[in-house]
Amino acid sequence: MKMIAYLLAILCVIAAIMYFVMPAGQLPTFMPGYIEGSAHIHTTHGIAAVVAAVVLFGIGKFAARV
Repeated sequence: MKMIAYLLAILCVIAAIMYFVMPAGQLPTFMPGYIEGSAHIHTTHGIAAVVAAVVLFGIGKFAARV
């Protein structure tokens, strides 16, 4: 469980970086928020991904103690 939590957290960090750096038109089509030709940056999606990463890192840390 620890390894899965850490892997998901790393994926969330990568997604957050993509949401903060890339406009909606350049996101991969499988990511939520993709809008063809849009120059909008999805800041709220990035913040949600960062929060999810922090939570998952915490779960991985506490799962290691058990």
